[in-house]
Amino acid sequence: MIRCVILDDEPLAHQVLEHYLTETPGFTLVAKFRNAVEAYEYLGKNKIDLLFLDIEMPLVNGVNFLKALPNAPQTIFTTAYKQYAFDGFELNAIDYLLKPFSYERFVKAVGKLEKRVAATDGITSTLVIKDKDGMLNLKQQDILFVEGCKDYVKIVTDQKVHIIYHTLKGILERLNTAIFFQAHRSYIVNKLQVSRITQDHLILTNQTLIPIGKSYKKELLLHIDM
Repeated sequence: MIRCVILDDEPLAHQVLEHYLTETPGFTLVAKFRNAVEAYEYLGKNKIDLLFLDIEMPLVNGVNFLKALPNAPQTIFTTAYKQYAFDGFELNAIDYLLKPFSYERFVKAVGKLEKRVAATDGITSTLVIKDKDGMLNLKQQDILFVEGCKDYVKIVTDQKVHIIYHTLKGILERLNTAIFFQAHRSYIVNKLQVSRITQDHLILTNQTLIPIGKSYKKELLLHIDM
């Protein structure tokens, strides 16, 4: 059972989320708050699986609240303000629900939690490649990004750059689409390795800058449902 907490200052938002959670098997609401201080104390003492977090609340901003948590849980932002979408991605939020949202959109959002758990638990965990040293099993979660270079690709990890003769499209088809997406005609990126996003670049955990292609920006936003 996935244990959930709601932090939102609007009573109607509580009613909607409570109803949606009741209708969704496998999810249970263990606490709800309209006060950020009380929520902060609760989350510091209790382990939960999923936080539904509003952004614009009295005295506190949900983005800053999440940054302040020592051990932030998996989070879905629920807000009426679309301009915070990039902040949600930067904080690796599961999804960003723009109020008012339907039950169908809610189900899509919570479904992403299962995909993320599957991805980090190692389902579809390896990519078999052949480089100059022979056959190799790469853990997909260790791949930072893949760069296409004419008739070959570079598969980049923290430890090594693997060069193989392959197409970028062919590699994308073999990767776990729960965590990999194409950000540019020459780059595939591991979502779990993105630490920051700007209007034109992704900044990875090793500080590599990946350009966001103009024709891929809309697709990228759809991929992360901003």
